[in-house]
Amino acid sequence: MPTYEWLSAFGLDLKKLTPEQRAAFDAAIVMFVVDLKAGRGFRKGLRVKKMQGHDGIWEMTFGDDWRATFEYGPEAVPGEVHVRWRRVGTHKVFTRP
Repeated sequence: MPTYEWLSAFGLDLKKLTPEQRAAFDAAIVMFVVDLKAGRGFRKGLRVKKMQGHDGIWEMTFGDDWRATFEYGPEAVPGEVHVRWRRVGTHKVFTRP
């Protein structure tokens, strides 16, 4: 099972989401984890890709116009992917991903 942590900025962003936005994010995370475990890449609907101009930082889309940024960290459990969530919200999170 992949492991994760989040930066304090992510926690603050998460608290600002509406219940509907949080539900959309939670649903996206379920798909994200399934895809990570399968090891075949991410489904197109999540639009996971590397951020331009920010080495090592990735972005994911959920809902109509919502984004989350993350990076891969060192394994916390041997053989398991570790994700460090950085920001979540609108395109504004790209200014300080």
